[in-house]
Amino acid sequence: MGFTLWNDKIVKDDEVIIDKEDRGYQFGDGIYEVVKVYNGEMFTINEHIDRLYASAEKIRMSIPYSKEKLHQLLKELVEKNGLGTGIIYFQVSRGVAPRAHQFPEGDVKPVLIGYTRENPRPMENLEKGVKATFVEDIRWLRCDIKTLNLLGAVLAKQEAHEKGCYEAILHRHNTVTEGASTNVFGIKDGILYTHPANNLILKGITRDVVIACAEEINMPVKEIPFTTYEALKMDELFVTSTTSEITPVIEIDGKFINDGKVGEWTRKLQQQFETKIPKALHI
Repeated sequence: MGFTLWNDKIVKDDEVIIDKEDRGYQFGDGIYEVVKVYNGEMFTINEHIDRLYASAEKIRMSIPYSKEKLHQLLKELVEKNGLGTGIIYFQVSRGVAPRAHQFPEGDVKPVLIGYTRENPRPMENLEKGVKATFVEDIRWLRCDIKTLNLLGAVLAKQEAHEKGCYEAILHRHNTVTEGASTNVFGIKDGILYTHPANNLILKGITRDVVIACAEEINMPVKEIPFTTYEALKMDELFVTSTTSEITPVIEIDGKFINDGKVGEWTRKLQQQFETKIPKALHI
C-alpha cells in the first residue's frame, strides 16, 4: 500500500474518500497535471505548478494552497512512496456541493488529490519510433486549459489503440492540432514546425523544453499550423509529452515518414533533451 496526497495531508491510499457529489466526479469540473520523476527528482515541477494555477484562473477557481506549499506536498509524496522513475498525477476539483451546473455558492473548498506511479522511460519507442493515425479533433475550443474533461481525447486514443497505433494525431478540417495526449512536431528542410500555442492545443511543458532544445542546437522553429497532407510530407515527425518525451512517428495510416526510419534531427533533439533530465540513463 502506498500514500496519496489528499488536500493538505499525505495519507494511506485506503484512507482517501471521494464524495459522490464531488464536482470533478460529476462534471469534470477541475484541472490536473502529470509530472515526470527521474531518479526521485521532479522534472520541470515549477512549470507544471504554474500551468495548474493558470488553468485554475481560466476556470475561475481558487486553489487553497500556495505554489510553495503544493511543491512541498508533492515532494513529500514522492519521498513517502519511494518513487524512483515514474509520474505524479494530481488534480484539483471545484469541491463538493449539491449537484447544479452553476458554481456552488458559499464556502466550498476545492479538493486536491495526488498519487505516484512507477513509469519507466519508453526506451523502445524512443529508439524505434511508433505508428499513428489521423483522427478528427472533436474536442471543445479551450484545449489550452488542462481540465478533467478528456472524453474527446479518450475516444481518439481508443480509435488509435484499435488500429494498433500509439497515438491519434488530431486535426480540425485537415489542420493538425495536437495528439490525443501529446503535442505534434514536424521537421522539413531542417526547420521545426508545430501548431501555435493558442486555444486549440495544450501548451505542453515538454513542448516548451523541446523548443528550447531546438534553439540550443541552432534549429529554426516555426510555430505555424500544418495540414495532414503536409504532415505526411515532413522529413521527420514526432510527438512529445511528459511520459512520451520525444517519440518519433515513423508511420501514419500506413504511410511512412522518412521511409519508416527515425531522422537525424529527431536524434539530435533527443540527445539535447537527455542533457536536461536529472541523473537519467542515456539512450
